[in-house]
Amino acid sequence: MSIRFDDKVAIVTGAGGGLGREYALELARRGAKVVVNDLGGDRSGQGASDAAQKVVAEIEAMGGEAIANGASVTEYDQMVEMVAQAKEKWGGVHVLINNAGVLRDKSFAKMEPADFDFVVKVHLIGSANATKACWDTFREQNYGRVLMTASSTGLFGNFGQANYGAAKLGLAGLTKTLYLEGAKNNIKVNTLAPTAGTRMTQDIFPEQLFDAFSPHKVVPAALFLVSEDAPTNQILGAGAGVFQASYVTLTQGVALKGDDLSPEGIAAHWAQITDRANEIVPESGAAQAMLIGKKLQEG
Repeated sequence: MSIRFDDKVAIVTGAGGGLGREYALELARRGAKVVVNDLGGDRSGQGASDAAQKVVAEIEAMGGEAIANGASVTEYDQMVEMVAQAKEKWGGVHVLINNAGVLRDKSFAKMEPADFDFVVKVHLIGSANATKACWDTFREQNYGRVLMTASSTGLFGNFGQANYGAAKLGLAGLTKTLYLEGAKNNIKVNTLAPTAGTRMTQDIFPEQLFDAFSPHKVVPAALFLVSEDAPTNQILGAGAGVFQASYVTLTQGVALKGDDLSPEGIAAHWAQITDRANEIVPESGAAQAMLIGKKLQEG
């Protein structure tokens, strides 16, 4: 059965180019009415353009429906107005893809606090703002699909991107709480870690790989994760047509007591503590305390 978005309204932030543009176009092809949000700045967050309106024109040329929105994700009131605009025109909002982002890469030693703050504000706070602006609507209509955009940098680290990595792992953490809070209202929240050749990565990717990592090869993952039958609380990697699942896991651990309940005891039992045999994928933070209780009972 094909995945469709007929009668659904979708908001895509940062949709003036790259991945966001591809998401918006494919959502429209599959029947969604799309709010194309883009501030129009460059990858550092400066300047302006009519990029969003150009994507709307592309969607309208294919017979779809879309509106442009130039609000900044860093301004909560503007996100509220964006949602109100969509609801006034189409009656609701059903899908939110948090894609807007910027880069201000430097080693941590050379990074100004303002650059750290701004990147976290756009990626993490911006996604929280957009999601919060949609949240009451999702609850009222008992339906919502939210996609956070993380990164391999956030999940695994990357030199020169401390600000970006902190924000991106924060988004995976935001997903893990919102999926719990949204479950009773049929709100599904997932995380995508894309690898694509865009203006954000044009000087990172080797030129010969840039085309192989075309943004359109990430689109299937994004649309699946915001579809009606999507899973929830997943972290999915996507790039060049390859799709991978990432997990935050917890080892069984070791209960220490007596003289072993010390830094020296940790050192002595390090191999057991970090042994990944029978590790679990917790469904919530409570799993850690529950596993601790189990280990104490065993002792």
